[in-house]
Amino acid sequence: MRKFTPGFISLICCILVLSGCSGLSKKDKEATGVAMLEPQAIVKFADVPIPAGFKQIPEESYSFENSGVRVAVLRYQGKADVNQVVSFYKEQMMMYHWNLLNVIEYGDSVMNFDRESESCIISLAPKGNSVVMTISLGPKSQVYKKSKDIVKF
Repeated sequence: MRKFTPGFISLICCILVLSGCSGLSKKDKEATGVAMLEPQAIVKFADVPIPAGFKQIPEESYSFENSGVRVAVLRYQGKADVNQVVSFYKEQMMMYHWNLLNVIEYGDSVMNFDRESESCIISLAPKGNSVVMTISLGPKSQVYKKSKDIVKF
C-alpha cells in the first residue's frame, strides 16, 4: 500500500477546491452575486444604459430626436434573469440622474423613471431563458394649473 505525504494531500485538496469553483452553474453564480450585468459600450442614447449581451430588435424599435425632444420605443432581447435586469436598472439609471418612481412586478416587470422633462418606462418580459426588454422614452406630460384669477360674476 502506498503512503501519501501531507503535501501531496494538500495539493489534491487545492486542485479539487479550485476546480469546483469554476464549475458553478449560472444559477449558483446568480445566487452568489458573481454574475452581475454590465452596461454596453455603444447605446442608442448615452443616458439610457443597455445590459451587455442584449441585442436590439430593429423591426420592433423606433426612435426620434430633434431639438432636445426624444421619443423612442426600443426593444431588446438578451439572456438574463429578470431580477438581474431590474437590479441593473435600479443601479445604472441613478448614475444618469434618472429617478426611480416605482417598480411593478407580477410575472413581467415594469420600471418607471423620470427626470426634469422626460420619462422612461422599462418593461421586462421573460421569454424562455431570456428577457425581452422594451424601453419607452419621451417627454413628460405638461401639467396645467387652473388660474385663481378667474373673475366670477
